[in-house]
Amino acid sequence: MIMPRGQPLLMPARPAFIALSLLLALLLVMLPLGRVLWTPDWLLLVLVFWGLHQPARVGMGLAFALGLVVDVQQSALLGQHALVYALALFAVQAGARRLLWFDAPIQALHLALLFLPAHALQVLLRLAGGAGLPDITLLLAPLLETLLWPVTTWVLLAPQRRPPNQDDNRPL
Repeated sequence: MIMPRGQPLLMPARPAFIALSLLLALLLVMLPLGRVLWTPDWLLLVLVFWGLHQPARVGMGLAFALGLVVDVQQSALLGQHALVYALALFAVQAGARRLLWFDAPIQALHLALLFLPAHALQVLLRLAGGAGLPDITLLLAPLLETLLWPVTTWVLLAPQRRPPNQDDNRPL
């Protein structure tokens, strides 16, 4: 892909950093926050980021497996988070070539159209499983994920940024 002028080159992402960020997001999802519905789904946010930037390393199989872990931990309908995470990764990887041309705030607007249906699907699956209708604060979770996208992008891309090059004879 031809990079726009002025955009810095990125180093390859280290697999250990990807695994650490996914583990941290999984631990944030597992925090006992009293099942507050409006908290952002940290794991969905990080999975979407790595699915967009490293599709060869983070795929739908890993998203499905992590979703099953979240389902078991939260005693949710088995496969609820797994299905939502796998479908979200499929959607983001299908539009990755177009999304990567935009900067983080514009990506956030595009991904709002992914986060909202993902949470709506979770609500529908909960309703099908016999849970009650949630309150309106559930709409805050996709909004928070959309607002957190530029921050997440900046934090997770920080280890990959190259320091300024001091060699004027080097072409890259």
